[in-house]
Amino acid sequence: MSEILLANEPLIRLSFFIGIFALVALLEMLAPRRRQTIPIPLRWVNNLGLVVVNTFLLRLAVPILAVGFALLAEDKGWGILNNVALPAWAVMTLSFLALDLTIYLQHVMFHAVPTLWRLHRAHHTDLEFDVTTGLRFHPLEIIISMGIKLAAIAVIGSPAVIVLVFEVMLNATSMFNHGNFRIPPQLDRFLRWFIVTPDMHRVHHSVYPDETNSNFGFNLPWWDRLLGTYRAQPRDDHKDMVIGVSQFRTPRDLWIDKILIQPFREAATRYPINRDGSE
Repeated sequence: MSEILLANEPLIRLSFFIGIFALVALLEMLAPRRRQTIPIPLRWVNNLGLVVVNTFLLRLAVPILAVGFALLAEDKGWGILNNVALPAWAVMTLSFLALDLTIYLQHVMFHAVPTLWRLHRAHHTDLEFDVTTGLRFHPLEIIISMGIKLAAIAVIGSPAVIVLVFEVMLNATSMFNHGNFRIPPQLDRFLRWFIVTPDMHRVHHSVYPDETNSNFGFNLPWWDRLLGTYRAQPRDDHKDMVIGVSQFRTPRDLWIDKILIQPFREAATRYPINRDGSE
């Protein structure tokens, strides 16, 4: 089963990517949450161009990716869950939760360490917030993130099928929770107990550092609530809040060449983690 999944991994991932992207883009068109002032073609061409660059460089830099590495770990008996007797449902649940917590902690680290923030701020310097923002990451961050993920798989012993499910979910929820579409407030309050919603994650893209250092979750919202980094709403209304980073505010900064050299431009702002959600 795992070998079949691995053989079809590119098709599975591409199918979910296209489907979720199209769905979120349609919702953005039908029920936009915020009015966008920057032309969509300018942002989408550069953000999606970055996806192509990242995919090529990741394949070039990392000889084995997450699902293939999970198969190797299973074969070698690496990881905690490959060496304990647990029901399959428990192994799958614990694997998914452990991987999601790893990504949450990684995200916090990329904000807390100035050198890593230089890489991660490429994601935050988008001046609008929509489905393509969820795909806009610097190649060096993508490579480091994959290294952390491989280390986590080796320690956890995650089954390959769960790694594939997690990878697909992580990509899908990143596009979903960056979506510029309106969810009725009552439904949003309910959903954010189970999944990170766009209104929850938009706070994280605020220009105010204390708001940027909140709501780090991508898949599950529970880590923010449990570890004190949850913030329900921005200080300004969602329609009026300013998106981005104060250092990079021009449309020229949205071009792919500027995104790629951004880590080497200007100092890394110190971003102390705001654990209680207050100023």
